[in-house]
Amino acid sequence: MSEAPAAPFADASELRVAIVYATFNEAITTGLLDGAVEWLDESGAQYRTASVRGAFELPVVARHAATTGYDAVVALGAVVRGDTDHYDHIAHRTSEGLMRVSLDTGVPVAFGVLTADTEEQALIRSAPGPRNKGREAAAAAVQAVLARAALD
Repeated sequence: MSEAPAAPFADASELRVAIVYATFNEAITTGLLDGAVEWLDESGAQYRTASVRGAFELPVVARHAATTGYDAVVALGAVVRGDTDHYDHIAHRTSEGLMRVSLDTGVPVAFGVLTADTEEQALIRSAPGPRNKGREAAAAAVQAVLARAALD
């Protein structure tokens, strides 16, 4: 896997980015949030954070951010498989909802929602470092805004 870029592109200091994160599975989502914040600080982008309880609530708050002046949204959460099919419903609907927000508004929404079979897998992906999935989601969101601007 390649590392998330450390902002080797046009200045991102004028961008407004919303980070929306779920607090359910907090040990995991805190790591994702830390990674996203670290990358956005390095890029110079301006950002605000908002929390929701679970991943299922991410799309509605992401939509609010996308329609109130943010250039990009970073959605962070963790859905860990359990003994029932609840995981399948939440993971699918959350990803579908976030994609819909992005396509309906034209605002990039980065999918930083981990869908893992075990908590251990999710903790590895949310650990500090260049492979942190929150960090990668922040990079993807900013790069999508800048790519879109390059085509204008």
